[in-house]
Amino acid sequence: MATILAYTSPALGHLFPFNALLLELSGRGHKIHLRTVSAGVEMGRRLGFTTDTIDPRIEAIVHDDWKASNPRAALKRAVDVFCRRAAYEVVDFTNAITRTRPDALIVDVNCWGAQSVADARDIPWACFSPYTPPLQSHGVPPFGLGLGPLPGVLGRVRDATLRPIVMGMLEKAVLPLGNNIRASAGAPPVASVDEFMRRAPLMLVASGKPFEYPQTNWGDTVQMIGPCMFEPAMDTVPDWLTAIDRPIVLVTTSSQQQADAKLVATAITALADEPVHVVATLPAGLPSDVTPGPNATVCEFVPHGPVLDRAVCAVTHGGMGATQKALARGVPVCVVPFGRDQFEVARRVEVAGCGTRLPAKKLTAARLLADVRQAITMTDGARQVAAGFAATGGVARGADLIEQRVLGTALSFAGKDLEGGTRPR
Repeated sequence: MATILAYTSPALGHLFPFNALLLELSGRGHKIHLRTVSAGVEMGRRLGFTTDTIDPRIEAIVHDDWKASNPRAALKRAVDVFCRRAAYEVVDFTNAITRTRPDALIVDVNCWGAQSVADARDIPWACFSPYTPPLQSHGVPPFGLGLGPLPGVLGRVRDATLRPIVMGMLEKAVLPLGNNIRASAGAPPVASVDEFMRRAPLMLVASGKPFEYPQTNWGDTVQMIGPCMFEPAMDTVPDWLTAIDRPIVLVTTSSQQQADAKLVATAITALADEPVHVVATLPAGLPSDVTPGPNATVCEFVPHGPVLDRAVCAVTHGGMGATQKALARGVPVCVVPFGRDQFEVARRVEVAGCGTRLPAKKLTAARLLADVRQAITMTDGARQVAAGFAATGGVARGADLIEQRVLGTALSFAGKDLEGGTRPR
């Protein structure tokens, strides 16, 4: 069996789906070395992985794009964060490769430095994306604005007009710094963001159709394997959850700090007189100004699975993990996006007919109540999305692809040194 080195960004929202894939590979006998956020080290070790924390300096660089006053400023902040982290990743990942001598690598899509190191080596590798990647595809609008597909001539004209503007802004921010990072790792320069995102011989995307637009076609090297669902083990269901005797509406916010606590406070007010119980989770920390109501429970964390098993709707910030976790169970969603890729998630929910989309700027108790009521009626759409996710094959197919396309290639490198000689075994 093979030795696989996996490397994640400092985000539990990325680690959890990564763990689902790694567990499948570990169950097939492969040895997993995982470098990840410090909060996930103990978890990884309990799962049977050889787990260590990434360079603490990486984790110390906080993703603070929510402080920006507009989307352009948010993009600049995000690129700055990823590039500053990437500079430390280059050394950190290189050292990890030297120590573990892996047969194959799996790298988080947000780890630009680690990807550059992988691209420069002769070790077979794959990229894992827990969210829809900003790849170009014919008939799909430029990524980032949350636009839905528009058929016909009008759509082609709109997309052709907007794509160079949107991608130009992204590439102006990414390419100079990104290519500097790639050069420091010994990787060749890239001419576009799309090229950079496609450097991995295989990319696994935790998504599937019909959540993704029907016309989405990223090519054979990019494979959708559905949401990779993982939750920390819970010995028993909490007494307070067992005691709830009403249908549940789950409300959840980002695991990375973001100005989305307003969503919980608004939901508690909006649903105060509804025959439901609100379970709200704020994994980035509990703010002092959120007060539970008589039919609401607020906590920092509880595994969503037992909650969603009794839910009639999930109100999310548009994070892929929480949104897809609900949809995979056939639970419709109301998405209130605040930034990042959340605008794209919200639009996909609307287009797929599996829930409602409410822009954060229009968030009021009255609007949220109306959208939740509408979402609850959309179970048929949510079930169609759940069936589509199941049809991707999930982590089992993801592991098949790793074994066939990455580890299969790794066999041809078995006698090579990391630098071109004989690899120590």
